[in-house]
Amino acid sequence: METLSPFIEVIDEITAAGGEAFKLCYQCGLCDAVCPWNRVARFSMRRIVRQATFGLTEIDGEDIWRCTTCGRCPQRCPRGVDQIAVGMALRRVATQYEVFPAAVRPARTARASLISEGNPLQFERKKRADWATDLSVKPFAEGMEVLYFVGCYPSYDPRMKKVAVATADILTRAGIDFGILGDRENCCGESIRKTGSEEVFKSLARENIKTFIDKGVKKILVSSPHCYHTFKNEYPEFMVNFQVVHASQYVLELLNAGRLHLTTAYGKKVTYHDPCYLGRHNGIYDAPRDILRRIPGLELIEMTDSRKDSLCCGGGGGRIWMDTPKRERFSDLRLSQAMQTGAQVLVTACPYCITNFEESRLNLAAGDTIEIKDITEILQEALSQAGKPQKDGQA
Repeated sequence: METLSPFIEVIDEITAAGGEAFKLCYQCGLCDAVCPWNRVARFSMRRIVRQATFGLTEIDGEDIWRCTTCGRCPQRCPRGVDQIAVGMALRRVATQYEVFPAAVRPARTARASLISEGNPLQFERKKRADWATDLSVKPFAEGMEVLYFVGCYPSYDPRMKKVAVATADILTRAGIDFGILGDRENCCGESIRKTGSEEVFKSLARENIKTFIDKGVKKILVSSPHCYHTFKNEYPEFMVNFQVVHASQYVLELLNAGRLHLTTAYGKKVTYHDPCYLGRHNGIYDAPRDILRRIPGLELIEMTDSRKDSLCCGGGGGRIWMDTPKRERFSDLRLSQAMQTGAQVLVTACPYCITNFEESRLNLAAGDTIEIKDITEILQEALSQAGKPQKDGQA
């Protein structure tokens, strides 16, 4: 019989991540029952937690990299075990030893790009504001109502640039005095932290925090739930607190304040997908739906697995950068659920979700069946073309 020796570094990392809580696990397996991976492949979070507790994790395998940090297992755990913290601790050990399976190596490329250019997509920092070249978007200056923190994908990805443009257009129509940071904006760092690169996250966070303070930023508007989550819940680790609002929340405030007028009928059936980091992690379920219900002619249909039970798109936890075989993509399952409702449009509020759903639309040859939209794109189409409302209130 082979005797296994504990990996002391694993035990130390697990302990630092809250080791006492992991000892509460009594191996009920509920985490495995709710994990989206088990809809497409065999995967056991229960086994990972058990092995990690004793320092017996195989850090050179793919299993520790599978978790999308969707939040389903800690949400349902009857013993309060934080499985996401376990996974992050194990990835920190693997990263320390530069142990990356083939499917995970693109995340290492993303890390290098974050270090050199402040984004994971290997684009030049100086081109971060190119999406706004033909728009009247100003650099942020102290005293402005809000900083629009665009994020990496809306800044660089051709598909996601449309979301940045739609958001800027909505803000302009509402008479909001806003600005962007341009090449002073760095990635928020949320996803690279989930891959175990803690020092890269800290470096990005400190640079952003310094810029926010230097520029006199008070209120930050974001398009990405991942930016929202890290600014709201993780940046306070650095002893700072900024007012952070997701685009769906802010748009609803503008509608309530009468600064936007929805008079153009949309005339389509729509289903809404709850992003993990907007919904489960931060409890924002109603604002996007409230917006959609106000749009004339729009019919909102709920999918299976909605709200707190929403099926993850597969992009969280840094997996947006990793290679996932077609047969194992959650986004394919989610898009199929959307199409089963008879909806003409799948709307969501996250760059990762849109990126994955657009790819699944190609995988499933569903290009003529369903559109993928961000909620700001839907709203932009529904806004009155008569002109910009007067600035007669504050949001």
